[in-house]
Amino acid sequence: MNVKNFIVGGIVGGIAEFLLGFLFYGFLFKENFATNGQENMSFIFLGCMTFGFFISYIFNRWAGISTAVSGLKAGAIIGFFIGLHGNFFTNAMNAAPNYKLMSLDMIIMIIMSAIVGAIVGLLIGKMK
Repeated sequence: MNVKNFIVGGIVGGIAEFLLGFLFYGFLFKENFATNGQENMSFIFLGCMTFGFFISYIFNRWAGISTAVSGLKAGAIIGFFIGLHGNFFTNAMNAAPNYKLMSLDMIIMIIMSAIVGAIVGLLIGKMK
């Protein structure tokens, strides 16, 4: 595994995830994902960076993904499964889960992950 590609891909992927999260959750769909105003932005940023490094590791170490198209496809699939995982556990304690909100969150997660995957894949290909 090329360590430089992994680190750069992880950092850029994490920052992209953070900015996309702000766009989707903090701006476009703000009304659907209301908060109490006490978000811990440090933890949100660290979570996004973790996702960026997760995608970069998979692409660099296991999948050999180095194009935007293959990154987009792989990112969408990863986003689908991570979205399902998160939504199932988030709604496990709700007596009446909000299926519309779950569906919206799944769509957002797939789109964000696909974009991050495309960015990381393209970046890895350019750094070869």
